[in-house]
Amino acid sequence: MNQQNTLDTMRQLRLTGMADRYEVIIGLPAHQQPEQTVVLAQLIEAENLYRNHRRTQMAIKNAHFRYQVNFNDILCSNERNLTKETLTALADCSFIDRGENLIITGATGCGKSFLASAIGQQACVLGKKVLYFSLPKLLSKLKSDKFDGAFRKEIERIENKHLLILDDWGINPLDTHSRIALLQIIEDRHNKYATIITSQLPISSWHQYINENTVADAILDRIIHQAHRIELQGESMRKMHKIKTF
Repeated sequence: MNQQNTLDTMRQLRLTGMADRYEVIIGLPAHQQPEQTVVLAQLIEAENLYRNHRRTQMAIKNAHFRYQVNFNDILCSNERNLTKETLTALADCSFIDRGENLIITGATGCGKSFLASAIGQQACVLGKKVLYFSLPKLLSKLKSDKFDGAFRKEIERIENKHLLILDDWGINPLDTHSRIALLQIIEDRHNKYATIITSQLPISSWHQYINENTVADAILDRIIHQAHRIELQGESMRKMHKIKTF
């Protein structure tokens, strides 16, 4: 089999990373081409890198993040109450492995969703399964699903994700169905998987937001216990930068 046939076979087998690397190698002058053992190692490494990259990009796409952002885009400063040390501590996503939560609070536009998106995408890079929701939109969808039988399926899809991001906590009042749905989501994930919550409301106002003592106690006990907390401060990031959204 000649080199072109080998390349064509790689593409037919969907060994894209391997084929791309092989095409580069056979395009080199003969005296610059590596030995066969080195070629094999390079081809395997190229295919592995390609598949990992593709897996990461698919995970990011399926998570539906609000912002396309990574850790390098995060502005750290004392004025924002966000240090590089804090960001570095979150970068390995070990809190996800431990099933711990992260609560990000602050005023409108201070970068809560931006930070949550960055952490979520870092988790995807590390092979975690992530979902990102605006909480009001999620609860509205679950309420609609209740009537067509899709509620349980959606709850199960959320349950087994390593990281769930609930953005815009506290924007809209909760009705009875929303409280029960939220409790079920939090209960299913408790001590098993991690959840990030972003909110304009200080944590001290969350009990009043849920507005039903028994349910509020149950939800907050599972969320707040051993949760990491970041209270962002400073000027609105939307005034400082134009943020690219999906």
